[in-house]
Amino acid sequence: MLWVYGYCQADTLKMSLQDAEKQFLEKNFSLLAQKYNVEASKALIDQAKLWDNPVLSTDQNIYDGISKKLFYHNAGQNLGQVFVQLNQVFTTAGKRGKQVQVAKDNEKVQEAAFNDLMRNLRYNLQLDFGQLANLIAQGRVYQLEIASATNLVNGIQKSFDAGNTSMKDLLRLKALLFGLQNDMTENSRQINDLQTELKTLLVTGEMAYILPIVNEQPNQAVDLSIPNLIEQAKTNRPDYLSNQYQLNSATHNLDYQKALASPDVTLGLSYDKNSSYAPNYVGFQVGLPLPFFNRNQGNIESAKFNRMSQENTLKDNEAHLKNDVVAAVNQYKLNLELVSAQQTAFNGQYDKLFNNMLKSFQQRDIGLIEFVDFFDSYKDTKLKILQQQYNVQKAIADLNFAVGTTIIKP
Repeated sequence: MLWVYGYCQADTLKMSLQDAEKQFLEKNFSLLAQKYNVEASKALIDQAKLWDNPVLSTDQNIYDGISKKLFYHNAGQNLGQVFVQLNQVFTTAGKRGKQVQVAKDNEKVQEAAFNDLMRNLRYNLQLDFGQLANLIAQGRVYQLEIASATNLVNGIQKSFDAGNTSMKDLLRLKALLFGLQNDMTENSRQINDLQTELKTLLVTGEMAYILPIVNEQPNQAVDLSIPNLIEQAKTNRPDYLSNQYQLNSATHNLDYQKALASPDVTLGLSYDKNSSYAPNYVGFQVGLPLPFFNRNQGNIESAKFNRMSQENTLKDNEAHLKNDVVAAVNQYKLNLELVSAQQTAFNGQYDKLFNNMLKSFQQRDIGLIEFVDFFDSYKDTKLKILQQQYNVQKAIADLNFAVGTTIIKP
């Protein structure tokens, strides 16, 4: 059974939650921005795989002291000097592989950040969508009561003008109508706020009016085993996975910092003309830093503490995850107990009673005080029924959010 609520507007967009989620995934600017961060982190993996560039250097005389000339070279007398050198750094201790692994970990962290952003925005979308449907339904209750109260006030006004009704009764009904109109205005304000939020999430036209179509009776036949749901949450929740990836990154960074303590080797070839003992000197070079003072001690110690910090962050996140799942399951069960077929039947019977009470008051079978009390009670009860229906939808959204995947289709 579906609720379809709406006020007719030229740019009305009727959509189900599934339609809204599809449009959200395709158009939301925040998601698109985070996607570029993921792509940027992937590019850093390719960068980490690259070798250091070889270094080519040269040294040639620009002034000859004998001839007093610039850039002078007398080939017959072997005057002039040329020096050329080519060096290449070769990393040791698997530094390049470790650096690539850290880059891959960071790319996974960015992907988890993207998925977590999508999870939070989808959750907000579901809550706003359900709340908007609830407020529009409440608006219809107010519209019904305002229309009835307006007719009564008009009738009582005529009766008062004819001298058959007291001023007290007329003002009491006008006060009732004013209160309903004030509640309706507040309801419209909240609808306007939610319309703004949803149009931003879905990237619709600024003049659009979103009309939700909400499933009143979602599928309830699901396995609510808490241990199973906790394991699913560990597999699916991007905030928990992000902390795992960050722990992996911290572990790999510690390995990388330890590897940096091992000196890299620089190999090179050199050619020297006229500045060595041989006219045309060709040499082989080997360079190796001597780790007497800097063995990367500080960075290694910092990486150790970062890893320990991330271990505890992951444990804290796991504790929150478990409590979130338990709370969401309990909240869903609690709200589900209040929604039944009997409530639907009661809702229809209450609407019939409202019409009967309205006729009875118009026919003066019941007094004003009794009618106003029922009028207020009807409004409060209808709003509570609608709120309870929304609470079930919210409990479903909370459960799916806590587990990180769709357990119950809203």
